[in-house]
Amino acid sequence: MFNGLGMNMGNLSLLSSGQSRSISPENMTGEKGKGGMATEGTGATCARELGQGWKMSPSVVIGPGQTFELAHIEGSGAIQQIWMTPTGNWRFTILRMYWDDQEQPSVECPVGDFFAMGWGSYSQLSSLAVCVNPGSAFNSYWEMPFRKRARITMENISDDDMVVYYQINYTLTDVPEDSAYFHAQFRRRNPLPYKETFKILDGVKGRGHYVGTYMAWGVNAGGWWGEGEIKFYMDGDKEFPTICGTGTEDYFCGSYNFDVGKEKGGYREFTTPYAGLHQVIRPDGLYQSQQRFGMYRWHVTDPIRFEEELKVDIQALGWHYGSKYIPRQDDIASVAYWYQTLPTAPFPELPVRDVLEVI
Repeated sequence: MFNGLGMNMGNLSLLSSGQSRSISPENMTGEKGKGGMATEGTGATCARELGQGWKMSPSVVIGPGQTFELAHIEGSGAIQQIWMTPTGNWRFTILRMYWDDQEQPSVECPVGDFFAMGWGSYSQLSSLAVCVNPGSAFNSYWEMPFRKRARITMENISDDDMVVYYQINYTLTDVPEDSAYFHAQFRRRNPLPYKETFKILDGVKGRGHYVGTYMAWGVNAGGWWGEGEIKFYMDGDKEFPTICGTGTEDYFCGSYNFDVGKEKGGYREFTTPYAGLHQVIRPDGLYQSQQRFGMYRWHVTDPIRFEEELKVDIQALGWHYGSKYIPRQDDIASVAYWYQTLPTAPFPELPVRDVLEVI
């Protein structure tokens, strides 16, 4: 029987026994018939003449150093969509997700990077898995199954209050035996040491499939920066990988430096269902002296499957005048997205705030 998890245009007419639920500041437990009951909250002053049911609690405030539990869901089902619009420094707000009885998070990532906004500024992104809409509307469509419970937390590591409006839409339903658990992991090096490859993901243990990469790439020198190959090592690969790309812009489904020519503006942003260079931050001649790029590649139709282990890295390789490659020492951050069986292997320790900061 159809279980009521993900739907598409081909099965949208099929009925299901799944129960639709939603968590927001207006219904923090997601319980049936419990929405809009707040009598106080961030909207209480504005609704003082209207009363209960009139947008009393549309958002929450998270103080400096505090962790707020956005969602705690008991039972079996799947998160199907997340919308939020957080204020403050997006690198200083840490999103974590926990599945079933695990104390180890399966998702740990600054909120901006999770939604492919690693540079802390808005850029339109229209894809199947993630959409970012004016002016800071973060949307995730990754399906996130759970069998016992799901928890989502948000930690504010800044020195100031931050405000988040959010809605987490999910279904309570049976989860098939072959459904794996959603994972996402953040990494950053600034600068990347000379001739060292950038590790996007390492230490993964279990069976699963890799489904996406986001990269925030800041160039620390002039010239073309994207000759490096991405490599996927799986299930016993040692020195050489099973899957090896041909160049950075090639992996992100572009070509020839993402460059349409000087007369047409050089780098050209693009956003598509599966891949994009959605953000190009150009120097302004004053404080912003280097170019910064945001890129994503979703393996929705071509997941990279592994049986026991997975490692992913990419070279920081530039083009030197004189027809040769040159290793680069750029500012590189990434988010890897994948599904796997539990347990989740421990993640590398998240960098401290000064290392996370975009400078």
